[in-house]
Amino acid sequence: MGSPPRGANPLRAVLFDAVGTLLELREPVGETYARAARAHGVRISAMRIGDAFQRIVAGAPPMVFPALPSAEVAAQERDWWRAVVRSTLRTADASAVVDDFERYFDALYRHYATAKAWCVTEGSLPCLRALRERGLATGVVSNFDLRLPAVLEDTGLAPWLDVVVLPGHVGAAKPDPTPFREALEQLSCKPSEAVYVGDDPTRDAAGAQAAGMPAIHAGELATLADLPARLAGAME
Repeated sequence: MGSPPRGANPLRAVLFDAVGTLLELREPVGETYARAARAHGVRISAMRIGDAFQRIVAGAPPMVFPALPSAEVAAQERDWWRAVVRSTLRTADASAVVDDFERYFDALYRHYATAKAWCVTEGSLPCLRALRERGLATGVVSNFDLRLPAVLEDTGLAPWLDVVVLPGHVGAAKPDPTPFREALEQLSCKPSEAVYVGDDPTRDAAGAQAAGMPAIHAGELATLADLPARLAGAME
């Protein structure tokens, strides 16, 4: 990852990853799942749930449904998450049985669609404001599900974003270059006129570069508020 090379086309757009870049969880997944489970009569260690969650998500198939019409994608995404949550509980404690799993799952699913679960990372809003003031388009290319627009709205990020592209929109997920290309097309922007900012070398950097875009690792910045200054040379 790095900065747009000097001498390239003037920068016109900056695209971002969502979770880990513009957004972060208010608390670890294990804490949230464990607290909800207690309300349904089950006590499981938050640490065990968190460890199980990471393993289940890492081994789950991609949350991509390219053969389905868009109207059906949201339901399939919800089913994907239902399977993840069920497997997470079973892996954390095979003897634990939530008294009403559907109610438990529904509460979690709705929770993660709001700012109750998420907060804006430090420097994100100043960064987006500064980029807009300099005449740059901004957007998100994320592997999040179709709940993300509601999260962006609830956290106050939505007004500062020109485009949001998700697997549910294009039937492909990062590091496939398709979502990046879709965002560029919506912005009428060439790959050489944009840069992508994310926190994952594989999904973010490799995907953006496959689409012809340079990428910057969010971890290279103290906060995202430092990004506009880093990009200043490419804006000229």
